[in-house]
Amino acid sequence: MCRNIKPLFNFEPPVTDDEVHDAARQYVRKVSGFGKPSRANEAAFEAAVEEIAAATARLLAALETRAPAKDRATEAARARARAGARGRTG
Repeated sequence: MCRNIKPLFNFEPPVTDDEVHDAARQYVRKVSGFGKPSRANEAAFEAAVEEIAAATARLLAALETRAPAKDRATEAARARARAGARGRTG
C-alpha cells in the first residue's frame, strides 16, 4: 500500500470527510501517475477523486468491529517511531 494513504477505520475521533477526500486524492494520484493532472485530464481526475471518496465513505460506514477504537495520538506516535526507525542507518 502507498505509505501516504493511512488507515481510516475505527478511530476516535472518527474520520472526517476531509481525510476521506485526501485519501481518495492520494489514491488517484498514485494510480494515474499524476501529482497534478493537466487541464485536459483535470475533469476526469477530479471525478475519480469524488467517486472514490464516496465509495470510501460508504465502505467505512458499513464496516463493523468489536475492537476498541484506536486513539489517533497514539497511532500517530507509533507511525513517527516507525518512520524514525526506517530513517536510521545501522
